Amino acid sequence: MSAIDPSTPRKALTPAGLQSRAVLARRRLIAAAVNGAIYVALLTWLASILGAGGWGLLDALIFLCFAVAAPWSVLGVWNACLGLWLLRFSRDAMRTVAPHAAAGDAPTPLDVDIAVTMTMRNEDARRAFARFRAVKASVEATGQGARFGWFALSDTSDPAIAAAEEAEFAAWRAGSDANAARLFYRRRDDNAGFKAGNLRDFCLRWGGDYEFMIPLDADSLMDGDTILRMARVGQAWPRIGILQSLVVGAPAKSGFARVFQFGMRHGMRPYTMGSAWWAGDCGPFWGHNALVRVKPFLDACELPALPGKQPMGGAILSHDQVEAALMRRAGFEARVLPVELGSFEDNPPHLLEFIHRDLRWCQGNLQYVKLRLPGLQSMSRFQLIWAIMMFVGLPAWTAIIAMGALEPLAGKDLSAFPAGSAIAFYLVFLSMYLAPKLCGFLDVALTPGGLARYGGGARFALGCAIELVFSFLLGASTTLRASLFMLGLPFGFAVGWSGQTRDAQSLTWSEAWRALWPQTVFGSLLLGLGAGYAPVLALWSLPLTLGYVLAAPFAVLTASSPAARFLHRWRLCASPEEFASPAILNAVETAGPPRGDPSKQIPIPARASP
Repeated sequence: MSAIDPSTPRKALTPAGLQSRAVLARRRLIAAAVNGAIYVALLTWLASILGAGGWGLLDALIFLCFAVAAPWSVLGVWNACLGLWLLRFSRDAMRTVAPHAAAGDAPTPLDVDIAVTMTMRNEDARRAFARFRAVKASVEATGQGARFGWFALSDTSDPAIAAAEEAEFAAWRAGSDANAARLFYRRRDDNAGFKAGNLRDFCLRWGGDYEFMIPLDADSLMDGDTILRMARVGQAWPRIGILQSLVVGAPAKSGFARVFQFGMRHGMRPYTMGSAWWAGDCGPFWGHNALVRVKPFLDACELPALPGKQPMGGAILSHDQVEAALMRRAGFEARVLPVELGSFEDNPPHLLEFIHRDLRWCQGNLQYVKLRLPGLQSMSRFQLIWAIMMFVGLPAWTAIIAMGALEPLAGKDLSAFPAGSAIAFYLVFLSMYLAPKLCGFLDVALTPGGLARYGGGARFALGCAIELVFSFLLGASTTLRASLFMLGLPFGFAVGWSGQTRDAQSLTWSEAWRALWPQTVFGSLLLGLGAGYAPVLALWSLPLTLGYVLAAPFAVLTASSPAARFLHRWRLCASPEEFASPAILNAVETAGPPRGDPSKQIPIPARASP
């Protein structure tokens, strides 16, 4: 199960004994050197472009903003390209990257008890419990169901939704016969500590009865084989504290979610494989669809209350990566299974819901600035810093785009401007921005039978083209909104943790304009300046700026019923599960449609004909 030399001293290994610390240190040194070299090369190249004809204030500001924004894209290229090489050209990528994974393939019976928890807050009760029942039925089908307890953990504040939850749970328990004793429902009176507080309350009440828990969100799905495989890994390696599955989007009725998760799925696979190569025992935790060892989680992973008030103080919104860092500090590894299994989630059905979720992550990640956690592993600390940088770079990109439009007005002598070099730099960086997606697309194309899983090469290629356009339009809308939100954080602007819209819904033009008018105004000003003073520059900038102007139409179109029906009819941007549906997804579909506002729901068959 391990690729290490059996004679290696125990202290030279990671806590679980899975890998040599020296090997991981060399990998991290290589990653740092390669990323540093690329970063310095880009900065040097940009300096030669901006400095031609002399430096001005705008030139210096653009350079500084690029220095802040670029690291995220640089590491993305490294992870994606490394992951693609490992997936397609390495002899045994899993043995190299995830030596723990082999334990999941052994037909070992479980001798540990596992709690499966579903956290919810003001969710559609029928929808949530349909998924929870499907997960339980899939686990029972493995023959190992007696080892599992099932906990619906509610933080719902709406009395009507709470009553619906109680009714759904009562009906579930009434139909479970002998299994009823393993089903639990608990509702807290408040949302103290948000989701992390909800899970901690479970651990304090029931955690002593279970070796592991598998936290699920209200939109999560995991099949029994995947859960059993992860449990076997945890059972075989007692010093693995967190084992994160690679979560993919379930087939979506919403056009927005469908296209978004098509690109996310392909980008995440090589990216996760590449990052796992050097992150090793300090891997990710995404808060759901993971195996968590309860005792060290309870003993060592309590989140500190940050000094000050919300939005930057108080309870931490983005709890998961902090918990992974604390688990590793306690001497337990946080690992990932970087392969697609039966682990699914839903994605936001339209742009406005996506932005709301993104802002909650933004606020939660930026709270890490106030963390004071002594004794963390260096790699864990890097992961937290990197989570901050994920959002700090967004206003820097926005500023670069704005200042680029103002550059022709700065009075600088442009006769010596190296236009060819600037265009090449621009195209190189666009390619770097797209690298995770492109590597993911290439991975599918190079995998035997990969294109067939997506309906053939032509359908897959067209889906890729649609998703690339979609990603540029989405990026503009979300980047500006996050930038404005971050400007408001010092003044107390914050997002709450309320119920989330999970199912396909249309948007009205008034809803879109009301939420997205700043993007439209910002983009119109940029393109207006460009058209008046530098038409060629404005034309080149369209991949980055057109999304601002089209934000509202983009939101309405991608949430519309006709667009969703078109994608479903021709199976564009489809997932493999749409062509070969697994049993757990079929079980959810047969549970019936969710409740909600029928005037805004999009009625699309889940399995449309080709």
